[in-house]
Amino acid sequence: MAATPPVCDFDWPAPDFTLPATDGRTVSFADVAGPKGTLVMFICNHCPYVLAVLDRIQRDARDLVSLGIGVVAISSNDADAYPKDSFDNMTALAEERGFVFPYLYDEDQSVAAAYGAVCTPDFFGFNANGGLQYRGRLDASGRNAAHEDMRRELFEAMKQVADTGRGPADQIPSMGCSIKWKGKV
Repeated sequence: MAATPPVCDFDWPAPDFTLPATDGRTVSFADVAGPKGTLVMFICNHCPYVLAVLDRIQRDARDLVSLGIGVVAISSNDADAYPKDSFDNMTALAEERGFVFPYLYDEDQSVAAAYGAVCTPDFFGFNANGGLQYRGRLDASGRNAAHEDMRRELFEAMKQVADTGRGPADQIPSMGCSIKWKGKV
């Protein structure tokens, strides 16, 4: 089922987390925070919205890191009900696609709940002080990737955050598959 997150609550403080990563480390918000800001993405392995733009997510993550933005992805889906989203399958996807960011597993879904994550993909862009500045979409893609020359909304917003500490006033929310909460299949 498609879901859409709420608009950006500017300066809302980033909740901390410490989660296992597919590369064997345990990673916290402080570990991934960049000197100019941090992008926290909620994604998963099976969502067609995520799969349609995974190459673009990789591209933007790589470009944002070069601007001083830390990037991390978190999967919070119920892997018992959606086995493609299991930690083993997350590890395989991260290796197969050569993720340029840590891919973390929120098995008890407490981090998704703390962030108020609604869908996959769901993007939370924070400034260097940990205040929320972006809660929008990657670009105009939906279940299918839009044209290659499509405006890079997430990248442009996070570049603005890196340059000024503030996100754009106008943001279009992301859309994707709803988070698969335990006990709600």
